[in-house]
Amino acid sequence: MPLHALTRVTIGVPNVAETAEFYDDFGLTRTAPKGIARGPESITFATTDGGEQLEIVRTPDRRRLVGLDVAADDTDDLDRIQHNLRRLDLATSRTENELSVVDPGTEVLVRVSIGSRIIQVPFTIPAYNTPGNIGRNSARADAIERTGRVRPRKLGHVVIGSTDQPSSEKFFTEGLGFKVSDRVPGLAAFLRCSTDHHNVLVQAAPVTMLHHTSWQVDDVDEIGRGATTMLEKDPQRHVWGLGRHHIGSNFFWYLKDPAGNFSEYYSDLDCIVDDQLWTPQDWDGARSLFNWGAPPPPSFLAPEDLADLMVGTHG
Repeated sequence: MPLHALTRVTIGVPNVAETAEFYDDFGLTRTAPKGIARGPESITFATTDGGEQLEIVRTPDRRRLVGLDVAADDTDDLDRIQHNLRRLDLATSRTENELSVVDPGTEVLVRVSIGSRIIQVPFTIPAYNTPGNIGRNSARADAIERTGRVRPRKLGHVVIGSTDQPSSEKFFTEGLGFKVSDRVPGLAAFLRCSTDHHNVLVQAAPVTMLHHTSWQVDDVDEIGRGATTMLEKDPQRHVWGLGRHHIGSNFFWYLKDPAGNFSEYYSDLDCIVDDQLWTPQDWDGARSLFNWGAPPPPSFLAPEDLADLMVGTHG
């Protein structure tokens, strides 16, 4: 696959400083903005493995996904993507090492840049005691001895609402070269630009919007520890979790930042290393959401500020 990573998201919010404090608590590490510094109007964050992967900027009207960055291997990949986008009658901006284009359905600026691949140090799987197999003899579980802060390893995926879902799916697949992992017909497509099951989920929505960003941690215990710490500071951050998704298979816990965006801790996502061994499937909406755990709250399916977002778009 010429594309190999989702490298960065830029989120626009009316309340930059307050929202940034949430991502401090979430475990991301603040970094100095690259390029022209914009002071408090632009705050950037890094993950432990992916480098600088989040930028928060000010958008006075409403929260939104401003930009999405993807990495490719070389200029041949950019040439091919530019050719495919022109076939879709989409205008691009191009330099030698970067291509930029806006998806009309989501209004998101997507930048494809030549970049190195993310290398992750393998996580040592703790020993587990299971029926008939004592893997941890006379010792306490590793997870209860952990005291360090939970630090997301990388940006995993982003879920965005499109006012023209079929067109946005075509933009990402036929234009940029994402591959389809699974679909919820008429509603959503799970798309990948790496070996992860999905890096972008495009869903039908009455307004262009950011639904959530998702951040990888080591295991389900890190999900629980991270969420517990977040909720000890502010219980109102809770949205949905702990649970396990059906599509993608990952464990999850969702929290809400002060601007209204959802942020997910996840672990154990399906990985598609060999395309020949994976068959995309169509799923119904209820089955796709979760395999076990509490059902999603109404505010997860339709964010509480949805009406305000629609007024902000059309007002």
